[in-house]
Amino acid sequence: MSPQALLASTLLNPVSRWKIASEPFRKSQPPTEEESVAAFVRRKFGNEILEYLVAPFVSGVFAGDPEKLSLKAAFPTLDEWERQYGSVLRGAVNSRPAKNKRMGAPPLCSFTHGVAALPRALAASLDDALHYEARAVSVNFSTQPSVADGSAASEIRIVQNGQEQRFSANAVIIATPAYAAAHLLETFSPQLARTLSGIAYAPVAVVACTYYRQQVGDPLEGFGFLVPRGEKVRTLGTVWNSSLFPGRAHEGGVTITSFIGGATDPDIIQLHEENIAAIVAEENARILGITGPPLEIAVWKYPRALPQYNLGHGHIVAAIRDAERASPGLFFAGNYLEGPAVGKCVANGFQTAEAVRKYLQTGR
Repeated sequence: MSPQALLASTLLNPVSRWKIASEPFRKSQPPTEEESVAAFVRRKFGNEILEYLVAPFVSGVFAGDPEKLSLKAAFPTLDEWERQYGSVLRGAVNSRPAKNKRMGAPPLCSFTHGVAALPRALAASLDDALHYEARAVSVNFSTQPSVADGSAASEIRIVQNGQEQRFSANAVIIATPAYAAAHLLETFSPQLARTLSGIAYAPVAVVACTYYRQQVGDPLEGFGFLVPRGEKVRTLGTVWNSSLFPGRAHEGGVTITSFIGGATDPDIIQLHEENIAAIVAEENARILGITGPPLEIAVWKYPRALPQYNLGHGHIVAAIRDAERASPGLFFAGNYLEGPAVGKCVANGFQTAEAVRKYLQTGR
């Protein structure tokens, strides 16, 4: 929705719509202590906007709990806009480049054969340099590394085909989840390992279903739906894959993918795949007017799916970066540092690669 359409809709009551419309004309200052996303939205816009707009969005992006999620860590621009302009809406308008002020949202994009095309292309570009089925065990760094003379700064232990091997490297990028990074660095720096272990992860189950088009009463026009927790529906949201991109369903069919669990419903991951599928199929049928069972259904369970940018996360990332600077040759990349989205991870990957290049050239 555009701001005008949102203010004209009946999605929100008149009081909530007035809080949105009047926000650019009010000036506020954030509290001195770190604020959760929920506290920020209640303070600025009220509980209805939190429950029906922001909380579902947080569930869709982070699978997180807005009561625990840090505003500054998860949505730093909102915090910056209020500090600089006293209004997030005024800050949004003033911060947008002039040439983009009249443009709408950027278009969605994907790959013809799915997102797996991206790591496959990366693997192909690495060719023989990539080692498959190799499990890293530990990483240790020399106390006196030297890049200038070509000596190695680190020793990496891996297990491949049941055999342990040791590699030496001048620079190491750890691009694993935080909990895996903690295990790798436990011997080198127990304190850094504890810091990395402090990042919580939310469990998520993913359920994909296909139906005949005539089974689904809803036209499925758009992206999908997100669910406020107050609606007592366990499904966090459902994406209408075949409405977004070609080739996602057979002729005369539709494909939808649902997400369930997250920080607000972690117990879902303990259920059997059949039980999870039954919950999602029933809820989707009720919401979308679906008759009959899915033609096909698949379930994937991720006990630690997404890092949580909870209160205190900024301090954790700062400590990781401090340890990185204190350990020449050690670099971190991952979705727990600057955002979980693929785009953020790609940008972080380029930044890390450039930092490594400079380090190998200059030793700094």
